Amino acid sequence: SGADIATAEGLFARYEIIDVTPAIVESLRTRPLDSLLVTFGDHRPAVEPVIGIGDSVAVQVWEAGAGGLFSGPLVSDRFSAGSKSATIPEQVVGPDGGITMPYAGRIKVVGRRTQDVQALIETELAGKAIQPQVLVSVTKPVSQSVTVTGEAATGKRVPLSGRGDRLLDVIAQAGGVRTPVAETFVRLSRGNRTVTVPMTTVVANPRENIFVRPDDTLTLVRDPQTFLSVGALGNTTEVPFGADGLTLSQALARAAGLRETQADPEGVFLFRYEPAAVVRRLRPNSPLLASPQVPVVYRVNLRDPQGLFLTQSFRMRNRDLVYVSSSPFAELGKVLSVFSTVTSPVAAGASIYTVTR
Repeated sequence: SGADIATAEGLFARYEIIDVTPAIVESLRTRPLDSLLVTFGDHRPAVEPVIGIGDSVAVQVWEAGAGGLFSGPLVSDRFSAGSKSATIPEQVVGPDGGITMPYAGRIKVVGRRTQDVQALIETELAGKAIQPQVLVSVTKPVSQSVTVTGEAATGKRVPLSGRGDRLLDVIAQAGGVRTPVAETFVRLSRGNRTVTVPMTTVVANPRENIFVRPDDTLTLVRDPQTFLSVGALGNTTEVPFGADGLTLSQALARAAGLRETQADPEGVFLFRYEPAAVVRRLRPNSPLLASPQVPVVYRVNLRDPQGLFLTQSFRMRNRDLVYVSSSPFAELGKVLSVFSTVTSPVAAGASIYTVTR
């Protein structure tokens, strides 16, 4: 009827339908994968860190003889009997970047190494104290730390060592991961950029285990990867898979395979929301490119031997939906009508494919 035709045309207009070919598989394969190394590089931090705002700093002063500013009997350090020294109470570096030093005034320490601050204080005390020798130490290096949160065993600020620390070093210091590695993603935020990669990628590829930097935020996110199987694939079910992914052929096998008496090998479909940038490569003139996420239906013909090989290269993504028609396939509108009723939860998870750069 005319109403059915209008409904079918409306469904066609809402989806980009793409037959899977070697060129399509290759184009999807070349889609840039999120990479910590590519986005942030891998540069070892400075061996000698500098003092920053919020750090806690302690200062100890020694003098060469008694009777000086810091060597009187009332100020001698109880931990160093017989020495002519005094410990200045721990101070937090203020917003102005300085600390207060008796007889020297306000000393700017931000952006300086501890030995530079020691020399500066000694210069300021020259002529006031008796041959002063100064030791400056950072007791709480807040500015030289990384925030670890999410599925870490202990969410905390992890201070960085002078030798440099990599992602897995910091995660280990925070107690490790309390969720299965195969379901965990590492989200690194640095400045205005955030990248999320599977934990398995960081573990398996040492190049992704990059050096962290002060003020980085490391969030461990548990996000079990699943796809939904409907149609002639045994029971309609949500099937989990690891963060390292799987192929369409593996997905069909996990979904109990095609039912020989019901499934139409020419009617294997995969529904996915793709970023507009990906669809632009596949269908440059698509009328749906105005949306940041484009609903795409990939169609695979398993009667063609080439189709069998293509399913071994076609990578699944989180919240994909696989549908196999249950009769010789004639009307694509039937599949689209099925998708229109079950893809709302898929749309809710579509944002997993976009990463803030």
